[in-house]
Amino acid sequence: MSVLPNRPKGPPLNALRAFEAAARFQSFVAAGEELGVTPGAVSQHIKAVEAWAQVTLFRRQAQGVTLTAEGRDVAKAFTRAFDEMAKATQTLRNLSPTSEIHIAALPSVAQLWLPPRLGHLRTLRPELKISVSAMEAPPSLTRDLFDVALFIDNPTENPEERILAEDVLFPVCAPVLLDSHAFTDTPLLHDQTWSEDWRLWSEGTGTDVGDPTAGPKYSLYGLAVEEAKSGAGLLMAHGCLIAPLIETGALCRVSENEVPTGKALVMTLPYPSRRKAGLEEVADLLSGPLLL
Repeated sequence: MSVLPNRPKGPPLNALRAFEAAARFQSFVAAGEELGVTPGAVSQHIKAVEAWAQVTLFRRQAQGVTLTAEGRDVAKAFTRAFDEMAKATQTLRNLSPTSEIHIAALPSVAQLWLPPRLGHLRTLRPELKISVSAMEAPPSLTRDLFDVALFIDNPTENPEERILAEDVLFPVCAPVLLDSHAFTDTPLLHDQTWSEDWRLWSEGTGTDVGDPTAGPKYSLYGLAVEEAKSGAGLLMAHGCLIAPLIETGALCRVSENEVPTGKALVMTLPYPSRRKAGLEEVADLLSGPLLL
C-alpha cells in the first residue's frame, strides 16, 4: 500500500508576490496599485507570510512601513525570483505563432495620438491583433506582459526608450472663438491630471490669464479636448497630442508662445531578449510620421 505523506507547504504565491512588491516599493499602497488590489489585501498577504515564517518582515508605523533586517535579507532574493518568473512567462507567451501586440498608454495618448497610427498599422499589417490598455502610470515591462508603453513622461537613460516628441504647452480654441476669445474672460478648460498647465504657461510666457485654476475640470484630457472643439472655452494644448486637430482645423492656436514641460512623449519597449519577433518593425511603424 503506497503512502502519500503530507508535504510541508509554503505560503501562497500571491502572498509572496505581495511581500516582494511591498518590499520593492517600501509601501503597501504602491504594491497594491501594481498588483491591482487594496493596501489592506497586501497587508493581509504579508501577515500570512510573517505567520508562516514566524518572523516580522515589516515595521508598521504611522508614517508608513519599513523592512526589518530579516525582511531586507530575503527581499532581493524574491525580487530576483519574480523577475526570472516574469522572464520565463514572457518567453512562453512569445512562443505563440499569433501576432498579438499589447500596448499600454496614457489615456490621453490612447485617445488622441494612437488611433490614427493604429489604423495605419492595421492597413500595413492586417494579420496583427492589437490590444490597448489605458493607464495613468507606465507599467513595468520587466514584469507586465506589455510589448509597448506610450506615456508623456520624463525621459531617462533607458536605452529601450524612444523620444517621439517634446511635450510643449500652448493654448487652443475652436474656430468659432478665435476672433472673440480673451484669456481673462473666456472659460479655461482643465484636465485634472495636468491641473498646473495654465499656471505653467502663464508664468512661462508672462501672459495674464486671470485665475489659472478657474474653469471647468475634466477627469480625462480627451473630454476637455471635445469640449474645446465644441467652443466651450480655451484649452491648454499638449502639442504632440493636439497637432492633428490643428492640421485639420478642428482647433486653432491662439498664441504662438509655447512652454516646454521638460517631459516628452516616450515609447518604451521591453529588453531585446524579451521582445516578440518583429516588434521593432511594429514600433517603427507606430513612431513614424503620420500622413493626414
